[in-house]
Amino acid sequence: QVQLVESGGGLVQAGGSLRLSCAASGSTASGTVGWYRQAPGKQRELVATINSRAYTYYAAAVRGRFTISRDVAQITIYLQMNNLKPEDTAVYYCNYRRTDTSANYWGQGTQVTVSS
Repeated sequence: QVQLVESGGGLVQAGGSLRLSCAASGSTASGTVGWYRQAPGKQRELVATINSRAYTYYAAAVRGRFTISRDVAQITIYLQMNNLKPEDTAVYYCNYRRTDTSANYWGQGTQVTVSS
């Protein structure tokens, strides 16, 4: 069992930046870590992922503005968000999916609000 705890959310003006962190209770080296978000009244959507080989993927809406990374121990995962837009407002969730067992873990989420 892996526990994920997100932090770093908050209120920021459009054009500003935030850095989200996701602290895992153990290494995430055995799978893919991702950030997802869910805006009010909308389905949860993928934002970005990074796998054990450091390959990254970004949703088109955030490509060029957001950067996903993780520390050497692969315990903390970051999402650097630049040039934020009001449409980025959502609860952001950290996710870890193991490659060997397909076990799927979620954090509790952190609120990001971008004012215009």
